[in-house]
Amino acid sequence: MPEYISNNCYEDYVWYFAYALASGILFVFVSVKHLMKKKKILITDDDSGVQDIFKLIFERAGYEVAVYGEAFSIFENKFTKPDLFLLDKQLSGQDGLKVCQFLKGQSGTKDIPIIIVSATPGIRNLAKDAGADDFLEKPFQMKELLKMVAKWI
Repeated sequence: MPEYISNNCYEDYVWYFAYALASGILFVFVSVKHLMKKKKILITDDDSGVQDIFKLIFERAGYEVAVYGEAFSIFENKFTKPDLFLLDKQLSGQDGLKVCQFLKGQSGTKDIPIIIVSATPGIRNLAKDAGADDFLEKPFQMKELLKMVAKWI
């Protein structure tokens, strides 16, 4: 495999040796853009600026991203099941912890990891009590966020 190909099968083409003719050195390569299915992250945050930042960060890291500015779609099960939920605690008219409890109480989503993001003091205990798999206090570093997401999916 050429050295310039990275291990990130989501952004680079992965090359496989397919065929060589005995009468000379002729290589036929097949490129596969998406060897594996992208992992999907569902984000709920009511701040459009934060939504844009999360979307940019995760798409550049090779994830598929769905962003919701409210929790009503989640409570009504009007979403495609992701590999991970990233929930803001403070949503307009909703509490991200209640969303977490709802998701952990549903048979179809109870095993999907949930990360709560918040600037709320004591978020560690609140997230744990709600059933979240992890939490991240604002402000945080992009590397910290990506490392935590990679840990769960």
